[in-house]
Amino acid sequence: MSIDSSSGILPAASPSQPTSKLRRWLRLLFKSKTGTVGVLLVAMICLIAVLAPFLAPHDPGKSSVSVRLLPPMWLDKGTSLYPLGTDNLGRDVLSRILYGSKISLIVGICSVVISGTIGVILGLVAGYYGRWIDSIIMRIIDAFLAIPTILLLLLVLAVLGPGMVTLIFVIGCTGWVSYARVVRSEVLSVKERDFVKAARAVGARDFRIIFTHILPNVTSSFIVISTLSVAGIIISEASLSFLGLGIQPPNISWGGMLSDGKQYLATSWWVAVFPGAAITITVLAVTFLGDWLRDILDPRMKLKGSK
Repeated sequence: MSIDSSSGILPAASPSQPTSKLRRWLRLLFKSKTGTVGVLLVAMICLIAVLAPFLAPHDPGKSSVSVRLLPPMWLDKGTSLYPLGTDNLGRDVLSRILYGSKISLIVGICSVVISGTIGVILGLVAGYYGRWIDSIIMRIIDAFLAIPTILLLLLVLAVLGPGMVTLIFVIGCTGWVSYARVVRSEVLSVKERDFVKAARAVGARDFRIIFTHILPNVTSSFIVISTLSVAGIIISEASLSFLGLGIQPPNISWGGMLSDGKQYLATSWWVAVFPGAAITITVLAVTFLGDWLRDILDPRMKLKGSK
């Protein structure tokens, strides 16, 4: 038996409901140009990250002084062996961009899993129990909001040392605030509805009420925030790697590539421009996907889609 978060209990879902929901999602996807572009680009980026070892024309870590700073193949002195040119150490820019996509997605997804888990749990606890528990959690949130995120990340990474595992851990443990605030506000509304009161009346324990009845009703907000957070984390990872406190060699990061190419912008622009373009395209794709998910998970959009 399914539960409606607005009025109470509804009849059991029919087998055709998942099919109709999928059709509505697809209709809204093809109706939204940004949603279509976002889904296709994210799918392509994920596929590139998985197939990078097979798509890369060269070993991304192999350097050769004899071919350093070769331009892209459509410019003078360019060659089809290095379609996007080479960097200051003679490494293939295209191969490094392909391998860098894997690092960006790993950092983004893993950090979101950590921060989302922490934020959702704290938001559920604060919203459901309230009183002094809510006050303590909200004061911790206020403390995190009072410190600039990038400054906090720089401080912690400077103490713990750079590295991919450390970067994921630090971003994950500092990015939970937005999840906690949104989930808490949703719980404050949901816990006063009839189906939660009915669960309490029949003697359901708090753990069961929180994770069986309340959590499913805040999942849509969590999905939207998680998707949009991936874009912000990719930018944060690139920024920290650019400053030398993020991903360290031999791992490849788009931010690290930007750092390597910043001094060659006037003469060999491709060393920094192409990694920057990869960051921009990825962030835009994830943002478009997040906007589309927000639209299809918004109850008002559901009502419009059913008309």
